[in-house]
Amino acid sequence: MKNSLKSVSNKNKQNIVLALSTIILGLIIGLSSLLLSLFLEMVETVFLHYQETAHVPAPINSLPIIRLTSVICGGILAAIIWWFLRNKTRPTVSIKKALNGEEMPFWQTVIHVVTQIFYVGTGGSIGRELAPREAGVLLAQKWEKLMDRFHLTELSSEDKRLLMTAAAGAGFAGIYISPITGMFFSVEVLLKKLSLRNVCVSLTMSTIAMLIGSLVKGFKPYYLLNDFKFSMTSIVFVIILAPLAGLSGGLFRKCFQWAEKSHATQANILWQLPGAAVLTGIIAYFFPEIMGNGRSLAQLAMNSSHLNMLGILVIGAVLKALVTVATIRAGASGGTLTPSIALGAALGVIVAMVMTCVMPGAISTGQGAILGAAALLAASQQAPFMAMFMLIEITHLDSSAILPLALGIMISSVVSKRFLTKQ
Repeated sequence: MKNSLKSVSNKNKQNIVLALSTIILGLIIGLSSLLLSLFLEMVETVFLHYQETAHVPAPINSLPIIRLTSVICGGILAAIIWWFLRNKTRPTVSIKKALNGEEMPFWQTVIHVVTQIFYVGTGGSIGRELAPREAGVLLAQKWEKLMDRFHLTELSSEDKRLLMTAAAGAGFAGIYISPITGMFFSVEVLLKKLSLRNVCVSLTMSTIAMLIGSLVKGFKPYYLLNDFKFSMTSIVFVIILAPLAGLSGGLFRKCFQWAEKSHATQANILWQLPGAAVLTGIIAYFFPEIMGNGRSLAQLAMNSSHLNMLGILVIGAVLKALVTVATIRAGASGGTLTPSIALGAALGVIVAMVMTCVMPGAISTGQGAILGAAALLAASQQAPFMAMFMLIEITHLDSSAILPLALGIMISSVVSKRFLTKQ
């Protein structure tokens, strides 16, 4: 009886510690995401002379030579820093390895995270969402170590892993103001286990981080969409679009996985990453939407309504995919979520423009962009729930979008999985 009561008491203590840790980490990670957002704005101001907004997501008003020199300088500096981190210090630890028990070195990880944001800010073609996720896991590890040092109630290994995955999602939520997406990144992508306990911890931490992050960004949509009312004809559209998005997303996934496995690590990074930066800068000299994490290309697609944009979007999507894969292959670290959204948005608009030639008024190009972005994101990340709620949260969609989004994501995910398993 006494042992049973003691076991219940210890369990209650662990639950209290888990709850307090969730709140404290939510506040700390939200602050880290806020600081990373401010740092990104500072880099964009210094190097590109512009402030990124949903209305002006690309440095279109910056001089072409400024765009060229900015990304080249960013590539050179980032290459030197990453070469030093990977060859002259204790190597950084990935999120996957951290979840398996390896400890992230503090200062090396901080420099690694800041370098990712710096390179994106100068115009490097890579997602910025990996940096806040890595920062979140680092902070969770340090918090757990602090509790152990002061002999607080020890958490189980399962709860420690939960805190780290929730911290990764919270870092994302604090940057993109998307708590449900952060939660699904934690439970669907990292934990791969949907339970009430996991959802509560992850969603609470992501919500707190989102509230802190919103002190800088507010609650404005990340992408701007004019037409929010999806009609039933959008169902016909996604049935046509989703298989194409599934194949494209599966192919993009294979490409960036190959680039990650064979990326430059030794002295090769000192010339390969600047080389990728030069390529990005040359394209950005004429087409600034190629720069950054893909937000500008996606927004360009959403704003496109005339057939004369068809060729531009085709070329832009191909170049964005090539430059992003080349950047990863050259040794850069970063995410692929927002580049996937950019490619999907371009594909969605291309299909919408072709479809409206046969069925005028069937779907707006902006809606085509959203459906394409969600479908290709789900296919490339193999995370349908995260993809769906990410597009809902960052564009502030209403309920009429749920059915076509869900159908498109389901079809593209199945097609992508079949494509990947056959390779």
